[in-house]
Formats: sequence, structure tokens, C-alpha cells
Amino acid sequence: MASTEECRAALEQLSRNMAGSDGDVRKAAALDRSLTCHLTDLGLTFSGRLRGGRIVDVVETPGPPPAKADIRLTMTGDDLVDMVGGRLNFASAWASGRVRLEAGFRDLLRLRTLL
Repeated sequence: MASTEECRAALEQLSRNMAGSDGDVRKAAALDRSLTCHLTDLGLTFSGRLRGGRIVDVVETPGPPPAKADIRLTMTGDDLVDMVGGRLNFASAWASGRVRLEAGFRDLLRLRTLL
């Protein structure tokens, strides 16, 4: 099972990956939205903001998300680490129910290029 530190490092790497992207990916990452990533196996949630192509102001809280964010991810810590590391394809993980993504329709359309 991935540790809290490994999951935080994966989110930081995801943020760096988005910041270094260009074209359609950069445009999609330029959203300004609240974001949560609930890790079911660790029983914690990382909350932050997607702003300027980065994930910023990340805080960790125990349990489910304390508030409804614009973009909500739910998965295990291992799946987060594996997705950021390129060992798990988001689309197949989402289609199989391993990963949940909830967001408004417009946000989903823009996010599809990231995923």
C-alpha cells in the first residue's frame, strides 16, 4: 500500500507534469478549480486548487472530502502512484471503476485532454 508521503509526492509530480505541458494539455490544465483526491485505502483526502496549470495549496485531511470540490477524484493510493508513474491508464481505470472522477460537464470536456 502506498504511503501518505508517496501519494503527496505523486500529486506534486502530477503538478510538475501539468506545468511542463504544452498545447491542448496546457490549455486544459489552466483551469481554476477546487480539487479533491480522496484515497480510500488511506482514509484521507488531499484538497487543493488547480490554478495556472499546477495543483496548489494542497492540504491533507483525514476522512472523506470536507467540502464538495469542483473536481473530485476517488481512488486508492496505489492507483494514484501508478497513474502518475505511467503504470496505470486513467481511462481503463475509470472505465473499470477503480478511479472515480466527478466534475461539471464543461470541466470534464476540458479535462479529457489531461486524461
